[in-house]
Amino acid sequence: MSRRVVRQSKFRHVFGQPVKADQMYEDIRVSKVTWDSSFCAVNPKFVAIIVEAGGGGAFIILPLAKTGRVDKNHPLVTGHTAPVLDIDWCPHNDNVIASASEDTTVMVWQVPDYVPVRNITEPVVTLEGHSKRVGIISWHPTARNVLLSAGCDNLVILWNVGTGEMLLVLEDMHTDLIYNVGWNRNGSLLVTTCKDKKVRVIDPRKQQVVAEKAKPHDGARPIRAIFMADGKIFTTGFSKMSERQLGLWD
Repeated sequence: MSRRVVRQSKFRHVFGQPVKADQMYEDIRVSKVTWDSSFCAVNPKFVAIIVEAGGGGAFIILPLAKTGRVDKNHPLVTGHTAPVLDIDWCPHNDNVIASASEDTTVMVWQVPDYVPVRNITEPVVTLEGHSKRVGIISWHPTARNVLLSAGCDNLVILWNVGTGEMLLVLEDMHTDLIYNVGWNRNGSLLVTTCKDKKVRVIDPRKQQVVAEKAKPHDGARPIRAIFMADGKIFTTGFSKMSERQLGLWD
């Protein structure tokens, strides 16, 4: 009985066509931190990318129209004392971005419309409340100045960015590392995935888990989940044979 060691890919004959050099961003030293994040964020004005930086964490902000080779001395956003793990643009203000870092802090930055001459080093506000590195941040989709952060201390914290204070701490809900957090369309519910192989739907106002699904995917690799527009939950994961799986849940 023959065993196929290599799984045949359906995409093995699919090849991408790179855009022309003047339409791409070149010479960006993207961060090499081994964290499961997209390392970039985009809005109608800017693209932000987490980059390699000596002596702390940094990210670069480029106007969408300014494509081509990026100057090695292009100003960075530097303020964290350890690598930046996640960044997220504010949905209500295209000049405001938040960053989360291994230094256990979350910082919120005001970005000018012009390209600054030197590094941006002073955040508008620094949010301190996690005891371990912070790997996930997400702005509330409808409420202004509300930011969510999730750290390796298994805490989810909601912040009032205007005052810099904690609005809410969701603790004792996750027994292990949180993989990802997502809001529903109006911000009334959260969906989270965790290393304990559970997907949870949380009502932050009631501070309780309203629905839970254990092992939506059997594989050992991280699971991710997002809310769809109609309220269903879409998950990605792996089977026991490490085959990719997609799931849609009511």
